[in-house]
Amino acid sequence: MLCRAIALIGVLLAASGAAAAQEITAPGPATLRALVDSDGVRPGTTVRAVLQVTLPADRKGLHTNANKPRDPNLIPTELTLEPPAGISVAEIVYPEPVDLEQVGADQPLAVYEHEFSIGVVFEVGRDVASGDVTVAGTLRYQACDEKQCYFPKNLPAEWTVRIVGRNAAVNAVNTEAFARIPFGRGQKPGLAADIRPRPEPAGAASAATSEERARDAVARLDDFAVAGMTVGYLGAEDFLQFIRDAEAGVVQKGLFEGRGPLAILLIVFLGGLALNLTPCVLPMIPINLAIIGAGSQAGSRSRGFLLGSVYGAAMAFVYGVLGLIVVLTAGTFGTINSSPWFNLAIALVFVVLGLAMFDLLVIDFSSLGSRFRVSEQGRGTLVVAFSMGAIAALLAGACVAPVVVQVVLLSSNMYAAGTTAALALPFVLGVGMAVPWPLAGAGISALPRPGAWMVAVKQVFGVVILGTALYYGYESYLLFSNRWVDASEVSASVEEKLKAGWQPVLADGLAAASAEGKPVLIDLWATWCKNCLVMDRTTLANQDVTRALSGYVKVKLQAEDLDQSPAREVLQRVKSSGLPTYVILKPKR
Repeated sequence: MLCRAIALIGVLLAASGAAAAQEITAPGPATLRALVDSDGVRPGTTVRAVLQVTLPADRKGLHTNANKPRDPNLIPTELTLEPPAGISVAEIVYPEPVDLEQVGADQPLAVYEHEFSIGVVFEVGRDVASGDVTVAGTLRYQACDEKQCYFPKNLPAEWTVRIVGRNAAVNAVNTEAFARIPFGRGQKPGLAADIRPRPEPAGAASAATSEERARDAVARLDDFAVAGMTVGYLGAEDFLQFIRDAEAGVVQKGLFEGRGPLAILLIVFLGGLALNLTPCVLPMIPINLAIIGAGSQAGSRSRGFLLGSVYGAAMAFVYGVLGLIVVLTAGTFGTINSSPWFNLAIALVFVVLGLAMFDLLVIDFSSLGSRFRVSEQGRGTLVVAFSMGAIAALLAGACVAPVVVQVVLLSSNMYAAGTTAALALPFVLGVGMAVPWPLAGAGISALPRPGAWMVAVKQVFGVVILGTALYYGYESYLLFSNRWVDASEVSASVEEKLKAGWQPVLADGLAAASAEGKPVLIDLWATWCKNCLVMDRTTLANQDVTRALSGYVKVKLQAEDLDQSPAREVLQRVKSSGLPTYVILKPKR
């Protein structure tokens, strides 16, 4: 065990993290500055506004697609406005894009670079009372660099417009910010795309902002219980079964629940036991027993059994703790795992690990094992036995580390999907590896004779690891293909659902459900989600599904950025990591 790789598991985890670094370390949000051109506005007149956008300066080459990109499959930069009662939008002026040559593209991309401004003209009604009025908006954009595009973001923006008397004096302000904006040449905003009228609640002094609505939605979630959740495309029959299960209180089963948990644990346990038969481990067992003073040097079988047990327990303890640290600290694993780049990186890592199991690649840090020495005085003590077992687990050999990484990733994936028992998988693997050590320490087991058969055992693990690489590669392909979709088609499909009575705002939907005592269906979607469009056109258009949902409050919750509220809180609550996600909620009272 001490003969080969030092901390290979750390190297491999670092490698996978580095391969997916662009996804994990996405650039921060743009800086927004909302300005108006006057210190006061008289009723019945207009006021010009501007939204200044600055992309993060620490990332070279960042840009966003123009409002009307040449390629219709690209996600445009859009400003959506939510004017309160008495305020309307007369014009939105997007900047002129610049051309960006890109390798492999048949035409230049139309983009906005590091700093750009969007102009808006607000019309103030004749009956608007004096005082400050807040106009809210949302900037939707997707940042890209020369290598890749990142998840789209939706950033809130607010303008404060001071309404003054009809005869009050007003002064121009922020003149430099408006100098280069060609007002009068902009576009008339379309109701569906650029303006979302925000009805004012009865008795409220002013309409809520987007941030306030998100906070309201998150708070209202506590009044509901999750009755069911499903992810991805489902046919009409499967979706109807999903509804029936949620209504009947049938809990969706995880990978362990009702599906042979003992069999899964047994497979992992036997895998740990079989690792003792690989050429990195088996020949070293007698040597490591001698180092800790067990085996023939123990003096008695009971003493040897105890030393071997402590040595093996330390291995199981280290793998268990390692698994808990990786799984529980990876709070964004579900989001990361929904990235095609992350899955592709994991597939490539497992290809390398699989080839190493066939000795096509060699990683050898055996010289580092000589740094760990045990004095004659320390030999035969429980402290030394535990320490050497822990070190042996950390210094996982080339035959062991790939399997450990595989089990930890499996544990992380299953835990993110809601299977809490998956946390035990790394520990069970360690228990399997630890089983022979008490018997060998007591001298009551006959170790197999090393030979060529050990290479076959190692290669069996190699086949399993390469199979895992194929799985992650296929997942990456599916995630990539799910994004090959025209964003305008998805938006148009959602608009049809909104016209049919679906709610566009989660807070409003939850409020209506609470008042009427109805269940809620939340459909989390994004314009880059192909299966969201397919579900809208097929399953959700099915007459039987429509009838089954007739008594529900139905909400279309846009989740362009999976880390933005309230979509983030909904996805975390149901432990989902992809789109489309469908959640059924029931009022708690």
